[in-house]
Amino acid sequence: MSSSDSQRTHNQRTLVWLRTDLRSRDNPALWHACQQPGEVVAVYCHTQAQWQQHGLGPRKIRLMENAVAELQQQLAQRNIPLLVLQADDFSNSLTLLQQLITELQIQRVYFNNEYEVNERKRDINFCRWAKQQQLEVLRYHDQCLVPPGEVLTKTAQPFKVYSPFRRAWLPLAERLLEAPLAQPASSNQVSANPAAELSAELQQRLLSLSIEADPLWAHDEDSLHQQLERFIDERAEDYKEQRDLPAVAGTSQLSTALSIGLLSVRQCIYAAAQANNGLLAGGKRGLDSWVNELTWRDFYRHLLVAFPALCKHQNFKPDYNGVRWRDSDSDFAAWCEGRTGYPIVDAAQRQLLQTGWMHNRLRMISAMFLTKHLLIDWRRGEAFFNQQLVDADLASNNGGWQWSASTGADGAPYFRIFNPISQSEKFDADGEFIARYVPELARLPGRSRHQPNAFERQQCGYPQPVVEQSFGRQRALEAFRELKESAPEQLAGASQ
Repeated sequence: MSSSDSQRTHNQRTLVWLRTDLRSRDNPALWHACQQPGEVVAVYCHTQAQWQQHGLGPRKIRLMENAVAELQQQLAQRNIPLLVLQADDFSNSLTLLQQLITELQIQRVYFNNEYEVNERKRDINFCRWAKQQQLEVLRYHDQCLVPPGEVLTKTAQPFKVYSPFRRAWLPLAERLLEAPLAQPASSNQVSANPAAELSAELQQRLLSLSIEADPLWAHDEDSLHQQLERFIDERAEDYKEQRDLPAVAGTSQLSTALSIGLLSVRQCIYAAAQANNGLLAGGKRGLDSWVNELTWRDFYRHLLVAFPALCKHQNFKPDYNGVRWRDSDSDFAAWCEGRTGYPIVDAAQRQLLQTGWMHNRLRMISAMFLTKHLLIDWRRGEAFFNQQLVDADLASNNGGWQWSASTGADGAPYFRIFNPISQSEKFDADGEFIARYVPELARLPGRSRHQPNAFERQQCGYPQPVVEQSFGRQRALEAFRELKESAPEQLAGASQ
């Protein structure tokens, strides 16, 4: 190739900056980039120190690495090289990204938005640099069906309560919902090896990722699409009745794919609507219920943008800043390790430790047990979940924990405290789930597994409760009532 031909090719080179959108289908940034003439190159920034600073655990990081390696192979088949830059943190990744753009003579950069505070700050800094370089940047909304900032009250304020948010979200979602984008066509022009054009300094920052598959969690698009199709075809209609039963495979278990963008929320909602006569609400109860859960996901992301203090783990309701949380490392350790003496709580925690995932009903039971019965700060539980969950997701994790602790938007009133025993009896009636993850109790009759007596505990080698249920509940009520007495109007409003 002559130098003039090379320069002409470089002038038509487009970069796709991949982040939490690790898929080739329904990827707006990738699809639109591939509509441009010339070469398309993709880049992913591996920021191990930043992820660890954000509290992500090794299982989640391994899943991300597997997904990147898989996508790298898929894009190579479409003549789109995916370069992985090894950076320490977001700041370092910007420096390396800017260097790569300069050395490859990139003219356009496409990416999908992220909404957390550090990520938004990173993107703002990048766009400022790009403007100075006269570099064209095109950004797309991808993580939410309705972009944050577009679902507002009549006074143009963000919603703080879910039900009116959903009512306002539905007509917007119905208007915006379109068929997911297809995989992009192969790039017409491709450098044999764009990495070879980079300086030695930057080449040393290129990372080669290998796949170390997790037997429990798929990392490739095809498997996840099959899982979505099976859920829609086989289980979605019963979702409303079975979604709260942890012993039953009644949920989609697609939260892991959504958390790193192996699937898009549009793909999920569109599939549900197609199976529900085009409806996002009404029609088949199970599909309606599942779309409702996906709407909660949008809601928590909208809150993250409207109230960035949530990214800093602050109470959504500042009136609760004065709660006197207990600082008990021993109780916290018992909760983390699944030895609280409450079988449903311990089964939930052990499921998390063994699989990297926890059933949603159990997340609520376990979180409320920690924040109410043990009166331990929700932030400690949020951080532990974030470290262990393979579907770790700041918006949903923070939203769920603050809901359970009564400190969040549309949170449970402080006096609504789940009884872990009655919750267990209601949602795991035969103790099947308990027996699966607390096998020492499997020898007991199903009904005895919810609350073994002292003799049964001794015989099974199962611990006594770390706190008596009614005592823990009363202690939590008193702690929150202290605030109500000091600020009755605020807390009364917060409890509605």
